[in-house]
Amino acid sequence: METATPIDMLCRIIIRAREYEAQVPTNYDGDESPDNVDGDDDDEAYSVLDDDLNTSVEEELQGALDDLAEDQIAEVLALCWVGTGDYDASDWDEALQAAGEERHIVDQLMEMPMLASVLESGMAAFELDCDGVGELT
Repeated sequence: METATPIDMLCRIIIRAREYEAQVPTNYDGDESPDNVDGDDDDEAYSVLDDDLNTSVEEELQGALDDLAEDQIAEVLALCWVGTGDYDASDWDEALQAAGEERHIVDQLMEMPMLASVLESGMAAFELDCDGVGELT
């Protein structure tokens, strides 16, 4: 499959999404840590989540998605849908058309659970991967 989005850009999105997902804990409201439900102060374990690093990684991921053309961002969403199983690889044209009709795609992708994994799975359905991308030869 020939992608409208360069493979290195897809891989960059995957890398940034992994970094972003690694910094955002699930079910953490800032008042108590999951391991400390009695409310004792144990904020040191989550201090990394409050610094500028999380913001910069989020901004890099957002920027990478914002830099894509309309057909490319629709392609990323369609690949994610294939990765989640909403569409099969054999239904690519239908997935791509449906993605092209969506609005606020960047917001959808930023809120998508496990974006890196589902995008990578979608790419794998078409035998695309990030192996060797960005390596010096």
